[in-house]
Amino acid sequence: MKARLANPGPLRRFANLLYRRPNLYLTLLLIPPLTWFGAIYLGSLLNLLWQGFYTFDDFTMAVTPDLTLGNFAALFNPSNFDIILRTLGMAVAVSLASAVLAFPIAYYMARYTSGKTKAFFYIAVMMPMWASYIVKTYAWTLLLAKGGVAQWFVQLLHLDGLLQALLTVPGIGGSTLSTSHLGRFMVFVYIWLPFMILPIQASLERLPPSLLQASADLGARPGQTFWQVTLPLSIPGIAAGSIFTFSLTLGDFIVPQLVGPPGYFIGSMVYAQQGAIGNMPMAAAFTLVPIVLIALYLSLVKRLGAFDAL
Repeated sequence: MKARLANPGPLRRFANLLYRRPNLYLTLLLIPPLTWFGAIYLGSLLNLLWQGFYTFDDFTMAVTPDLTLGNFAALFNPSNFDIILRTLGMAVAVSLASAVLAFPIAYYMARYTSGKTKAFFYIAVMMPMWASYIVKTYAWTLLLAKGGVAQWFVQLLHLDGLLQALLTVPGIGGSTLSTSHLGRFMVFVYIWLPFMILPIQASLERLPPSLLQASADLGARPGQTFWQVTLPLSIPGIAAGSIFTFSLTLGDFIVPQLVGPPGYFIGSMVYAQQGAIGNMPMAAAFTLVPIVLIALYLSLVKRLGAFDAL
């Protein structure tokens, strides 16, 4: 027994080494996932972006390794730049609308529910996420179609005139809700809304009740407490939720294909360039756009404390 303790085996010596050097232990734990992340994820992404410098021959439909900046310059052509602006505008609008709709639900969940009631709200918020994304989108095409449930509900409320007026507005309307920008916007908000509710609810949960009590003790009315205490302190949660709604809308290509009027978004443009035309260099150039936009957006919301609320 004493001999074994005096001369420990290699595994025991290795375990003792890791115990004495915790940094080495942490490094060995991180090597496999970091290798996977660097070699597989970043490697494939950089390889894709590098192909944006290749040349696509419109006549032979072949990609050649002749390096050029023409693909990135083509992003600023009026037709391509319009796609970028259309996608960016939709991403911002969806994020703003999701925040407005999510805040009352998140506020009620955080301040007025507990136990089974809170569990019910959690399930209700997350249940749409359990269904297939494509199935939900196809279901919305039926809901918004002419003669669908949405139109029936509008007629029941005698809002036909208001709906028709909205459908005639350029940039918003269309022949029906399912072929309008408004319908596409509604589908986006429905699909990404849970990603906004949960971060806001988490930030409101962390709000100390003592701050609200102090505000009341200082004579602030409930409305003043909300606008001057609750809402400012919930901004990190709103910013955290907007990371999901903004980035997911920016890269989506299924909803623009199934709902709304004809017109490309960035995601559908990448799909068309790579899948239908085979123009991988132009697809790679378009791929860079959401990466740059999301990087800029993350730098903005970081100042609002979004990362602290995740």
